[in-house]
Amino acid sequence: MAPGFGQTSRRDMWWIEPLSFITLIVVCFGYLTWAALQGNHYELAGTGYLSPAYSPVLWGDSHHAWIGTTKPSWLPWPSFITFSPALLILPFPGAFRFTCYYYRGAYYKAFWADPMNCAVGEPRKSYLGENSLPLILQNLHRYALYVALVFVVILSSDVWKALWFTGADGVKHFGMGVGTLVLAFNAVAIGSYTFGCHAFRHLVGGFRDHLSGRKVTKLAYDCSSCLNRWHGKWAYISLVWVAFSDLYVRLCAMGIWTDYRIF
Repeated sequence: MAPGFGQTSRRDMWWIEPLSFITLIVVCFGYLTWAALQGNHYELAGTGYLSPAYSPVLWGDSHHAWIGTTKPSWLPWPSFITFSPALLILPFPGAFRFTCYYYRGAYYKAFWADPMNCAVGEPRKSYLGENSLPLILQNLHRYALYVALVFVVILSSDVWKALWFTGADGVKHFGMGVGTLVLAFNAVAIGSYTFGCHAFRHLVGGFRDHLSGRKVTKLAYDCSSCLNRWHGKWAYISLVWVAFSDLYVRLCAMGIWTDYRIF
C-alpha cells in the first residue's frame, strides 16, 4: 500500500463502493429522518396500510395506535418539534442497523476512511479498536438484535392488516392492493436482513462447536447462513424498501398516487 491518505497502487475504480454507500445512506436515512419529523400521512384511510417507519404507533392520531391517540402530558417533547409517533420507535431499529457488522464495516470505509478501501492509504496511523468510546457501543448489536426480532413480528402483522379494506358499507373486506405487496416485500426484506445477521446465526447455533446430531439447530443455522451470504445485499435492499414503503403510503395518503386494488 502506498503511504499517504487516499494513495494506492490499485488501478481499479475502488472509490465506487464507498461513494455508493455514502449516497445510499445520505438519501435513505435523510428521507426517513424527514418523514419521521412530519408526523402525518403515514396511513391510508380505508385500508390497513401503515408506513413501516411509523410502526408500531404507540401514541398517535391513528386507528393503529396501541396506547392512545394523543400524546400523554407526561411525555417530554421539545416544543419546536412536531410530535411524531415515528420518533418514539425509529431509534430501536436504527440502533440495530448502525451497530450491524456489515454496516459498520461499510461506513468505517465510506465516512471515516478507515480505510476507504483495501490497500488505500488512510488518514491515521493507529487504531484503538472497539474497546473505548464511542466505538465500544458497537457491542450493543447482539442486544439490539432482540428488539429487531420484535419489529419483524410487528411488520409481519402489518401485512395481515394490509389485507383488509373498509368497504362502502363500513365493513372490512379481505382483499389485496399494490400497497399490500409493497408492505409484504418490506417485511420479507427486513426479515431476511435480520435472520441473516451474524449475531442471529450465532444465537441459533453458531455458539456450538458441533452441530451433528442436532437437526433443528443445524437447520436453523443453515437457513441463517444461507441468508447471511446475501447479508450485505439485504442490508441495502431492506433500507431502500423501508424508505420506498413510507413514500408509497405517504403519496397515496396525500392523493398523489393511487393504490390500485388487485382483488
